[in-house]
Amino acid sequence: MDKPQQPFLDGMPNLSEAHFEVPKAERVQASTPLDHAPRFLILYGSLRERSFSRFLANEAARLLEAMGGEVRFYHAHGLPLPDDAAADHPKVQELRQLSLWSEGQVWVSPERHGNLTGVMKSQIDWLPLSEGSVRPTQGRTLAVMQVSGGSQSFNAVNSLRVLGRWMRMITIPNQSSVPMAYKEFDDAGRMKPGLLYDRVVDVCEELMKFTQLTRGRADYLVDRYSERKELEPERLRAVAADVGFVKR
Repeated sequence: MDKPQQPFLDGMPNLSEAHFEVPKAERVQASTPLDHAPRFLILYGSLRERSFSRFLANEAARLLEAMGGEVRFYHAHGLPLPDDAAADHPKVQELRQLSLWSEGQVWVSPERHGNLTGVMKSQIDWLPLSEGSVRPTQGRTLAVMQVSGGSQSFNAVNSLRVLGRWMRMITIPNQSSVPMAYKEFDDAGRMKPGLLYDRVVDVCEELMKFTQLTRGRADYLVDRYSERKELEPERLRAVAADVGFVKR
């Protein structure tokens, strides 16, 4: 197959020039300098009294606070199953408000039956991709971690990555998987020193760096050509007509 000669001279007839933008470095600068500490929400996927995922979440919180962040937890006790209650349920509203408050998140799940837990998935399922014009997760940074009772595994963190991408989050490259977690935490729930703890420090450090890079810029970073087109009044009327809300 012959390679077309550069530059291309046949134009781009399928492109809407009114919505096409050339990304520019200067627009990646924060429009308004932020003077508050980076904000992190931590979710964990267990309701057990002695929960290794909660212990790992606590270690992440300590590290993020030591790095200058502000951390809040969501505790899933009392959260109904998805679709088993209305979205105005207090626990659902608490979760959504915390997600809106956050600039970065940490998701920590045990591995159960080879994947993340239902407790973890329920929390994510209660977070909508959009609620009106507000998107509680889009553009926020995300770090994923897991604990398991057996040998090293990455099933839960891999699934969390898929979910993070689906929720339009900026999922950092690093991650933490803690095998045989019962050996890695002392009676007080503190993680023991070693290579696995060092990896947790690495993850939190990377999350802080990515959050510093992207907060205040996320609206531009996740601004999309296709969505700019969809927001045009004519396009919205056409979509509404297609689904029967208005006549053409």
